[in-house]
Amino acid sequence: MGLIGNIREEIRIIRERDPAIHSSLEVFLYPSFKVMLHYRVAHRLYQSGHFFLARWISQRGARKTGIEIHPGAQIGKGFFIDHGNGVIIGETTVIGDNVTLYQGVTLGGTGKEHGKRHPTVCDNVMISAGAKVLGSFTIGENSKIGAGSVVLSEVPPNSTVVGVPGRVVKRGNQPIPRETMDQVHLPDPVREEISALQKENSELVNRLLDLEAQVRYLRRAEEKEKQTK
Repeated sequence: MGLIGNIREEIRIIRERDPAIHSSLEVFLYPSFKVMLHYRVAHRLYQSGHFFLARWISQRGARKTGIEIHPGAQIGKGFFIDHGNGVIIGETTVIGDNVTLYQGVTLGGTGKEHGKRHPTVCDNVMISAGAKVLGSFTIGENSKIGAGSVVLSEVPPNSTVVGVPGRVVKRGNQPIPRETMDQVHLPDPVREEISALQKENSELVNRLLDLEAQVRYLRRAEEKEKQTK
């Protein structure tokens, strides 16, 4: 796709996914729009072996937008960064089609190892604000990463991950519809575990009270029996 085609595609994506955009002209002020134009140019230079020039262009984009995308990263169609300040995407990251990132997301590595050291994000994934995905593993298609989660291992397709470290709290066979790709309606595993503990504690207390009542009944029965003798 040429430069004009990329511009039209970025405008379409941003207007489709951000209700705060009211005209195509506003898109030209959008950080995601600016950084993706820089990335597309830098990525082509990187693939051609012009590494310094590619990094120079990508760093210009990072300074202007607060979004750092390494020119070596591979990004598919329909990619969208909403309020992207603080987003970091590492060199060996692979991103599929129709992926959405929010502010503060990091797609990074876990050390200084060489080779593939950043995550692979499959199609139709949403990664919420402040989430950190660290390491060379795959986030399965149609998955959702909750805000502030730290994901350190493989995520199966059609899953919802929350927490630190991230854990799968929901998994289904149906893709996540785009209209449900928000950052609010996510399960809370900590609250669920606390609720389960409270329920178990309440059951134990009730059983203990029943046992104490039985003991008192038996003692009264023994006392009555002694008195009758």
